[in-house]
Amino acid sequence: MLSYFKISVRSRYSAALLLCAILCPATESVAFAASDGNRPERPRIIGIDHVSVYVSDLAKSGQFYEEVFGLTTKCPQYAAPEACLLVVPSEQRVFLKPVPAQKNGTVKNWLAEVAFATNDLKAMRRYLLAHGVHPGSVRIESDGARSFRVRDPEGNAIAFVQRTPSKIGYKVAPKQISMHLIHAGFVVKDMTAENRFYVDLLGFRLYWYGGFKDDGVDWYELQVPDGPDWIEYMLNIPVSADHKELGVQNHFSFGVKDVHRAAAQLRSNGLGTFDGPEVGRDGKDSLDAYDLDGTRIEVMEFSPKEKPCCHPYSAEHPKAP
Repeated sequence: MLSYFKISVRSRYSAALLLCAILCPATESVAFAASDGNRPERPRIIGIDHVSVYVSDLAKSGQFYEEVFGLTTKCPQYAAPEACLLVVPSEQRVFLKPVPAQKNGTVKNWLAEVAFATNDLKAMRRYLLAHGVHPGSVRIESDGARSFRVRDPEGNAIAFVQRTPSKIGYKVAPKQISMHLIHAGFVVKDMTAENRFYVDLLGFRLYWYGGFKDDGVDWYELQVPDGPDWIEYMLNIPVSADHKELGVQNHFSFGVKDVHRAAAQLRSNGLGTFDGPEVGRDGKDSLDAYDLDGTRIEVMEFSPKEKPCCHPYSAEHPKAP
């Protein structure tokens, strides 16, 4: 979530549409749903497995994430071309991918993919197929992880991953800023369509929502069904938003106990410029840093320091590993 000091107020949805998007249950099963009672049950969605970020220079960006955020390079047995960085001691990862060439303009969303961990990948794929969603085929990575990819209603790339925990024990490096990736956010234009996918189909649950003003909604947060990690809709962003603005909106976030200690560590790691820390409208103390290509990396405390604006939290907060 961005503090209201950091970006200007966006245009609002109409009150009726917004109220329905937040409060109205689906009156009709979405296009994903089948009509019979023999559909497979949805397996567990446990949390965020990884985020993939487009970068213009793999070597320089890999060095940035390793030195500034203390992530561990060279994921065990991983041999794909993109860079893989571990958020130890968890199995979470940050992948860096070369930004693809585009015939018509440049890539708008440099948050290339958000992936969720599941306990049963095959069952998840069967579940989606039974509801009219057409996921990609299952891939087996060099490290043994199995995954498939699908697009949400607005075309955002998401993946589901099932991996066997590594037997290699990694120690947390002194310069590591966080041990858990807690959320990812991306621009959303049609909240009703996105909720049909994430809430009605996948079972995500409301965590918090609020806006620059108490009666507005600019951020809408949904936790995964079976864990504390969440996604965040970044609402009311103009279609004319440039690369810098979209780099602010399409982001991911590391959780920490003490963001002021994290800020001191970032400075010690060589990052001289970032925004904050300051308490945002969600009541949480956080700071905003940016990678070499302008993608925002938020560092946020697990629990709020103050009462949030607008609406109370409706689910438990994540806890430190």
